[in-house]
Amino acid sequence: MSSGPAASSEMQFFTELVRCGSLSAAARELQVSTPAVSKRLAQLEARLGVPLLHRTTRRLGVTAEGEIYLQHARRILAEIEAAESELRGTRAEPQGLLRVNATLGFGRMHVAPLIASFSKRHPQVEVQLQLSVNPPPLAEDAFDVCVRFGEPPDARVVARMLAPNRRLLCAAPGYLARQGAPKLPQELARHNIIGIRQGDEAYGVWKLQSGRRSETVKVRGNLSTNDGEIAVNWALAGHGILLRAEWDIARYLRSGRLRQVLAGWQAPAADIYAVYPQRHNATARVRAFVEHLAEHFAAARLDQA
Repeated sequence: MSSGPAASSEMQFFTELVRCGSLSAAARELQVSTPAVSKRLAQLEARLGVPLLHRTTRRLGVTAEGEIYLQHARRILAEIEAAESELRGTRAEPQGLLRVNATLGFGRMHVAPLIASFSKRHPQVEVQLQLSVNPPPLAEDAFDVCVRFGEPPDARVVARMLAPNRRLLCAAPGYLARQGAPKLPQELARHNIIGIRQGDEAYGVWKLQSGRRSETVKVRGNLSTNDGEIAVNWALAGHGILLRAEWDIARYLRSGRLRQVLAGWQAPAADIYAVYPQRHNATARVRAFVEHLAEHFAAARLDQA
């Protein structure tokens, strides 16, 4: 059985192969021939005694045994890197692969530009950004850093708050001119509401708070989507009232293209957090990226003040 450097080298090879998605792509990345990659994979599978990948003409599929090996390999490699990074000290230049996840609209608007500026500052880090409607389960080791709304209850991860984030009601001036502005939460029932189907939150039910007062309101409308950016565009076009994070609509509120509705009421906050496994806390690239995010959001809050 392999151990030490040989085992870690095999794990690194396998994780790279899965990331590339094909034997030929991995061969190009590793600067070897495709037959050499195929032979090395066959040797690894023979040593372990189980198939790790399904081979198809275009892509590689990970078997159940391969998933188990992949999860352990990623965890072990991350722990090795974190230990080496800690020994080298905090001055070590960040490098290696950084996998980032964020939600669709917020990731496109806010996280993607920050990754670009981070890449200029740390060119030795390879960043992969994946946008998804819902955040991935924290138990999975698919990402190094997730930018998400709301503090996760899982104590096994680090959650660093990047910025406070209120959820506000808003509508276009044209819509409010036609339909009137609601003065109480109950009046929302007679308005056209732009729905966003995301996360585990009950669709069509809004929980609003004003000081110690709270109201639960059932709302409905003829437009709904799982993409927040589309919903904002519908609101800008005057199709109805929208409940959206302040970070996504602040510029439209400032310009007057949207107006806040029921200004004394708001939904539960959806503060912005960078979430990552505790074992990545000492990894230079994760630490540097989270600091980069924190610096940006702190400056952005000052600009909005």
